[in-house]
Amino acid sequence: MDSHRSLTRLVLVAFFLICLFAGGSSATRPGFFYTRHRGRCTPQYWSSRREAWPRMVPERSTVEKMFGVMVAKERWRSDLTLVESTARNDEEGNAYGALLKQGIAALLNSYARRSFSYAPWEVKTMLLQSMISEPAARRQALQFAAANVACDSDQE
Repeated sequence: MDSHRSLTRLVLVAFFLICLFAGGSSATRPGFFYTRHRGRCTPQYWSSRREAWPRMVPERSTVEKMFGVMVAKERWRSDLTLVESTARNDEEGNAYGALLKQGIAALLNSYARRSFSYAPWEVKTMLLQSMISEPAARRQALQFAAANVACDSDQE
């Protein structure tokens, strides 16, 4: 009977450990209770207009005016505004959509947050350089997203 109890305890401990480690890795994947990060440096935050946009980047300005005619015409509508770009929901599977969304948030953060990782000219340059391919756009979008999330932890 003691061996049966020991075996039961061992199975319960193993089950608990499996649930503990499996639960930690699944928390990063989207699911039923998944919520997007909505900190004060994210595209979602900027599209909500809870804070005034920096004067250097008017929210009604177009992507074409901010990044150039060739860039806008190559991937996006020429009349697409910056506020519309931050509110986009097509970044899943769309490297250029994610790049635009995260890049505009990074540009806004570079003007509005003194401790942001990049200067405005760096954001513009990196966005333009990453337009050469989908993998480059995807990598740069992830870098901008990481900088935007890290900015949230640097509350000013």
